[in-house]
Amino acid sequence: MPLMKQAHVDDPDGLYAAILEAHTDLSENESAALNARLVLLLANHIGSADVVREALTTARKSLGK
Repeated sequence: MPLMKQAHVDDPDGLYAAILEAHTDLSENESAALNARLVLLLANHIGSADVVREALTTARKSLGK
């Protein structure tokens, strides 16, 4: 299955707000650790290394790298 790049959740803005809220009162290191844990949890849920690799490449390219 290829990476879905269009919105695929009922409330993308609400989900984005929830992600930001999860970082409230965290230090920079804690925030990075939360992101890493979230990525690993979601990668496991997705279950396809190819899709996760494509997502990593897409996200990195969005940073101009």
